[in-house]
Amino acid sequence: MKEILNFLRDLEKNNNRVWFNTNKERYQKVLKKWNAFCESLITEIGRFDADIAPLTIKDCTYRIYRDTRFSKDKSPYKTHFGVFMAKGGKKSMHAGYYFHIGTGNGQEYPHAHMLASGNYCYDNKTVKILREDISDEWETFSTSILGKADSLFVPDMEGALKRIPREYDPNAPYADWMRMKAYCLTVKTDDNFLLEDNLAQRVAELFKTTKPFVDYINRAVDYVKEEIK
Repeated sequence: MKEILNFLRDLEKNNNRVWFNTNKERYQKVLKKWNAFCESLITEIGRFDADIAPLTIKDCTYRIYRDTRFSKDKSPYKTHFGVFMAKGGKKSMHAGYYFHIGTGNGQEYPHAHMLASGNYCYDNKTVKILREDISDEWETFSTSILGKADSLFVPDMEGALKRIPREYDPNAPYADWMRMKAYCLTVKTDDNFLLEDNLAQRVAELFKTTKPFVDYINRAVDYVKEEIK
């Protein structure tokens, strides 16, 4: 991981095609290490989540090249590596497990190192179902789902509504969950976490505690998918 971190930090300082092409061999070496780590992580998570076991690197990882067509930031390369392991692959719209190595030069995405369980892209029908389920089953959700997740995980409120939808009680214990449009639990980590031995096993152990949450979200996703058929 040290080699990957050093490459990403150097890329952040030299985010241009000339530098990248000059360091293409270094990038290929780093990418090989990253892919090997991802394969190990898929294997580890596949031990407790059968939906993840058949996934391949292509199903879960992303290109380093940025799509700058609609962005003010024209930097050609991402300065992070991410792997998203979800039922059916990264484009399936299912909740899953995302691990992200940034430069570590900040506490926000994409700089921060992080783990995330869930997903950021749900259609309106899925969000409606999740709001109804969580509000109706709050005691079960808070104890048997959230209560199982490691205490390091916190709900990600990025992009949440400023106000609670009027059909829900703003004073209810589940009120913040009614504001969400992206249902995700996250953990920010530091360099020390990345550089200790057995990273894939340690990350998988943390993710294992969020499997009930991922399953709960995917129940709604699958219901909507089945309804559309």
